[in-house]
Amino acid sequence: MAEQLQEKLQSEVTKYQQLQKDISSSMSARQKLEAQLTENNIVKEELAVLDDSNTIYKLIGPVLVKQDLDEAKSTVTKRLQYITGEIKRHETLMKDLDQRSDQHRTSLTKLQQEYQRVTGKGQLKA
Repeated sequence: MAEQLQEKLQSEVTKYQQLQKDISSSMSARQKLEAQLTENNIVKEELAVLDDSNTIYKLIGPVLVKQDLDEAKSTVTKRLQYITGEIKRHETLMKDLDQRSDQHRTSLTKLQQEYQRVTGKGQLKA
């Protein structure tokens, strides 16, 4: 009985550790997206100041290519929408992972108590 409980406990610990890694990587990805969002908002603000007389270049690989102002604004707006959507997706994912983590933590606590109860009784008999 104690061995089965110990194996189940170890399995739950492994699952919990994996959830913690998933939460950490999701938080890291969200932070990168936040940085990209800030950067793109700055670009949008800078583009708003410009008019058609200004020349805009887009970096493609090692080459700067001329780009239309409206096209540049459109590209930045689409990028902002995409980044915002990804941030929302990561927030939803993180909430789900947090809930699952809480459930695993509760399950682990119960399993640890059960394991201690079982092993404690086993020591009393010996």
